[in-house]
Amino acid sequence: MCGLEIEVEGERVVSIRGDADDPFSRGDLCPKAPALAALHDDPDRLRRPLRRTASGWEELGWDEALDEAAERIHDVQREHGRDAMAAYLGNPNVHNLGSLVFGPRLLRALRSKNRYSATSVDQLPHMLASYLMFGHQLLMPVPDIDRTSLLVVLGANPLVSNGSLMTAPGMRRRLQDLRARGGRLVVVDPRRTETAARADQHLFIRPGTDALLLLGMLHVVFAEQRVRLRHLEGVIDGVDRLRSLVRDYAPERVAPLCGIEAPAITALARALAEADAGVCYGRIGTSTQPYGAVCTWLIYALNIVTGHLDHPGGFMLTTPAVDVIAGPRSLGVGRGGFRRWRSRVRNLPEAGGELPVATLADEILTEGPGQVRGLLTVAGNPVLSTPNGARLERALPQLSSYVAIDFYLNETTRHAHLVLPPTSPLERSHYDLVFHLLAVRNTAKFSPALFEPGPDQRHDWQILHGLTTRLVAERGRPSLAERLTNAALERLGPEGVVDLGLRLGPYGVKARGRGMLSLAALRRMPHGVDLGPLRSCLPGRLPRGRIDLVPSPMLVDLTRLRAELVEPALASAGAPEGSAARSGELQLIGRRQLRSNNSWMHNLPRLVAGKPRCTLLMHPDDAAARSVEEGDEVCIESRVGRVVAPVSITSDVMPGVVSLPHGFGHHRPGVRQDVAQAHAGVSLNDLTDELRVDALSGNAALSGVPVTVTAVG
Repeated sequence: MCGLEIEVEGERVVSIRGDADDPFSRGDLCPKAPALAALHDDPDRLRRPLRRTASGWEELGWDEALDEAAERIHDVQREHGRDAMAAYLGNPNVHNLGSLVFGPRLLRALRSKNRYSATSVDQLPHMLASYLMFGHQLLMPVPDIDRTSLLVVLGANPLVSNGSLMTAPGMRRRLQDLRARGGRLVVVDPRRTETAARADQHLFIRPGTDALLLLGMLHVVFAEQRVRLRHLEGVIDGVDRLRSLVRDYAPERVAPLCGIEAPAITALARALAEADAGVCYGRIGTSTQPYGAVCTWLIYALNIVTGHLDHPGGFMLTTPAVDVIAGPRSLGVGRGGFRRWRSRVRNLPEAGGELPVATLADEILTEGPGQVRGLLTVAGNPVLSTPNGARLERALPQLSSYVAIDFYLNETTRHAHLVLPPTSPLERSHYDLVFHLLAVRNTAKFSPALFEPGPDQRHDWQILHGLTTRLVAERGRPSLAERLTNAALERLGPEGVVDLGLRLGPYGVKARGRGMLSLAALRRMPHGVDLGPLRSCLPGRLPRGRIDLVPSPMLVDLTRLRAELVEPALASAGAPEGSAARSGELQLIGRRQLRSNNSWMHNLPRLVAGKPRCTLLMHPDDAAARSVEEGDEVCIESRVGRVVAPVSITSDVMPGVVSLPHGFGHHRPGVRQDVAQAHAGVSLNDLTDELRVDALSGNAALSGVPVTVTAVG
């Protein structure tokens, strides 16, 4: 979403810098942008399909590769049933126009219930809360950060992520502007993050107890009669029920459990309720914990009852130029769903058409009817990005067919039978369908491809479309409707779908003006177009026309939270039962770094330069208790595994908490990523536990994993 100026000489990139004329990013960019050139030229990047043979990898032509891929998928399903073929989509898909447009069609052609993605190690609780409360999984409000006067951040580090489920390039500038207009930034996190270091107030909180803090804040709002619903009062159901639910969670009661003093909880609740333009924002730290769905629901509820939903400076929805929620059906986006089916082995719930990836290894390793015997991955590396990745690593060789769409042989795809590599980001055009939907300002921008792909290369959408048409043909003669749909989409391509979405969107024919947006219009505006600040759009944007403040599944799960966290702790007059503080263990949390948001970025020299970053952060008191000094190697052990990493001693983590970054662990044999292997580090997900999930949503509970840490030698 950041505007870039790229200077080229022939086929060589000379420089990449921020586009000062981009109305949204205004010249800002992060280290990932200049690394695009290294990615494009990376000698390890695959450019032709590969087939595994007894003597190693061999290249083959595209028609042969696609034919074999479709045949492999069809054979698995013909012999073992539809659900024997699983699919996993990685994080890069959401940044890829071709994958977003053509990926859903391939998943429908698979007809398997074993669908997985990075969603269930990330933002699933947000999508579930949006579905249950607002009626659509993608109606996720974002902070109107450019107009707010109070930003309360829970479990997020926007200075590093530039927003997350909040598209906000130039976050440093935006936070400076907040302070300049007299606003305040409050961060609640077990670690003093880069964002927390610049906040007006930072509150340490015990991992996994954010829901208790939010219940305490809601108690104050109701007890002091500070509820304010503004223009949404007539469409919100469940206010009295929520008042009753939070009655027992006074700040004095939850303070000992979450580690934040009662006066601080009360003051924060009052400040949010009194602010005319305030917002509470929670992100991955609130999602990836055992109570992630309840926590996200309470964040939404707190914004609603303090009058900040759909209010300028508060918690708002975008009005995107291509509306994937109400736009063309060809985008394949549905309202979502919940518990329409469950996983075979652990009975985990479906959400949004997917099962939790924490159970993928179970489905491969557990014999019986419905066992997963084939896998398709698209731009994913679940061995490094899902809980207990080492167990999944042991499961992958047991698959009879594994097809990967990826341009690297990484820790996961090295187990594939076929690898189908797409073009690089500089060889394809882009319009960001998802992140315009989550942007803090309404904008639109189209970026044409910089380079023409080689004759032996294929775009993501061409690979996905080729597989889809072959799978449909494998099942017999396609229907007339299927043939017409395939022909139309192939003719349109991703750009044609974007053009259709723009013309049918709120700034297209509906605008009835000479400035109607279309793809041709955006091509004439290479810097993008500013469509104005976020604007109130509720209740009109609600599919059901109403907001359910207390969805039944959340109500039931709140009972679980009380039984597991509150009652045992009160009985023992200490920290929550099972917490690391009571058992003498430490609690492991992850951390995001500006130059390594995802594992595939570690093969780019610019992004791994400098001192090693795969270190364990530990508080001085915890280090002293274990006779550990700065730079020592320590053994970190959890229920599922152990790794060895150097320690960095710092008071930026609270006592009892240690932090390890994610995305590392490139020491596996068979990986073709020379730079990454030279900076291998260790994988956080060799320690995270696939049995620790949010019971309601199935999202992986990657944060707060109990570990022991001992000095090596």
